[in-house]
Amino acid sequence: MIVSRVMTRNPVFIHPDLSLTEARSLMDKEKIGHLPVLNKSNALVGVLTRKDLLKAGPSPATSLDMYEISYLLSKLNVEKVMEKNVITVSEKEVVEEAARIMADKGIGCLPVMNGSLLVGIITDTDLFHVFINAFGARHAGIRIALNFDEKPGQLAKFAGAVAEKGGNIVAFVSSEGDDLTHRRATLKIEGLCRADVEAAAMTLDGAEIEDIKE
Repeated sequence: MIVSRVMTRNPVFIHPDLSLTEARSLMDKEKIGHLPVLNKSNALVGVLTRKDLLKAGPSPATSLDMYEISYLLSKLNVEKVMEKNVITVSEKEVVEEAARIMADKGIGCLPVMNGSLLVGIITDTDLFHVFINAFGARHAGIRIALNFDEKPGQLAKFAGAVAEKGGNIVAFVSSEGDDLTHRRATLKIEGLCRADVEAAAMTLDGAEIEDIKE
């Protein structure tokens, strides 16, 4: 899956001269936590996050009242506090690479580019939706987590056993097992009872059911 399939297209953006008060109001109105910052030529020059707004505000121990705080924030513009060294990703990049970058860099969003043009933004919330869909969390059925021998044909064998009993695999996620000789998979299966899913799992060499839920 590539980034363009899961990103938010045509994201809300701001300009560097916008006040922090206006930026915060826009975030609240749009219910978002990240704003790309574009200059007058529509070139990406920064990103503003709610974390940046918190850092720009006074300490929680301040003696200022809310009106004084609002006044101070209204005098600061976005350019003063935005992140200028923006990490971006291409719309054709794969989702897992975008997730790796965000995890490694400790950031919650990536502006998505088509050349020098901003075309979207991908956030940690978008990745949560990918995670939910990959595991079939919104589908009814039997969820099974398996550990089995790493060898060719194993998953084909399991899929064949499920199909033979009239079941349908609606989600499949695979990862490395505890060592190089094993693989772990989590599947969501519709149309079968728990006993039939367990029987299908036992067709795999070295199969161990780690978890199964209806």
